[in-house]
Amino acid sequence: MPSEATPSAAIARSVEVVTPDLIELRRDLHASPELSWREERTTDVVAAWMDKLGLWHERLEGTGVVAEVGPEGGPIVALRADLDALPVSDTTSDPWRSTVPGVAHACGHDLHVAALVGAAVALRDLHEAEALPRRVRLIFQPAEEVMPGGALRLLSGGILRGVSRIFALHCDPSLDVGLVGVREGAITAATDRLSIALSGRGGHTSRPHLTEDLTYALASLVTQLPAVLSRRFDPRAGASLVWGQLSAGNAPNVIPATGEVGGTLRMLDAAAWHQAEHLVRGLITDILAPFGVSADVTYVRGVPPVVNEFGATEALRQAVTSAVGPAAVASTTQSLGGEDFAWYVEAVPGAMGRLGTRTPDGPTYDLHQGNLRVDERAIAVGASVLAGVAVV
Repeated sequence: MPSEATPSAAIARSVEVVTPDLIELRRDLHASPELSWREERTTDVVAAWMDKLGLWHERLEGTGVVAEVGPEGGPIVALRADLDALPVSDTTSDPWRSTVPGVAHACGHDLHVAALVGAAVALRDLHEAEALPRRVRLIFQPAEEVMPGGALRLLSGGILRGVSRIFALHCDPSLDVGLVGVREGAITAATDRLSIALSGRGGHTSRPHLTEDLTYALASLVTQLPAVLSRRFDPRAGASLVWGQLSAGNAPNVIPATGEVGGTLRMLDAAAWHQAEHLVRGLITDILAPFGVSADVTYVRGVPPVVNEFGATEALRQAVTSAVGPAAVASTTQSLGGEDFAWYVEAVPGAMGRLGTRTPDGPTYDLHQGNLRVDERAIAVGASVLAGVAVV
């Protein structure tokens, strides 16, 4: 644990004092969730906190807030939290459960915001004590949950101007509270959406030779495209095409004239991701060629993988060790989920860590589910780590 004279000790004291307020902040945001690009109240709450702390800040176009603390000049370290909730119903019975029908903070962004506000408090205190070595930019970002993500709009507006490194934490309900998962390299996946609408001459199932047998063509596409992709991508890219929607026909003795399939393509390699759309479109054409059907392909590029840079990852590891202790650094697996923090780390070195939110010996929840519960002790851990990585 840090000695009483270190910046880590000062951060710990600041976070300890403000933790009850951070818990109330998180519960307030949880009760009033807002969907992507609609985070008006959440933006107001964050801006009010920055006013209270006396930090320079401005509202971003639409929603979101950027604030800064620390001495002028030199490279800036950026810290990011996301604001938006999900179109999911809150199924908990907590007193602070969502009051907005069909909308919930089912991914823990309310906790992310509270942790970054806590980091702002600690960094403000360090700056006032003339102990903050560099300027820190606090990014409260809208619209992480929609592709290609709110980060792109912020980047186009110069949000990383002057920034040398960027960091973020994401809730992980599979890790116990007090642990932070750290991993160099790809930690999340590129995520694209693919839908293919087929059309062709239909007819009676007794005369398939007089049709283009769209159902058979659709079945061939569904099975062959993932199989062929597994041979066209380097296996180390971790590519995975999984279908989630499939529809064609209404009667067992009628070959339909239309059908549709939709799914997601995910991968861990950024270079492969940049080639994926061209490859997928060509393979669809080749697979369907023998059937004579027409295909309308909609390919929506989502986000690249979050690739944690070595130096930034080591800084995050050091921050966790200083804030919580060496035993708090946990190994963590790669995820095929997508995260628009990836756009930032394509622009500057950075790292994302996984913040444990599971109560030890308690149930393991899953993200994007209405029953998600977090151990609120994670707020103080997250605040301390985020503030700590800014002074490493």
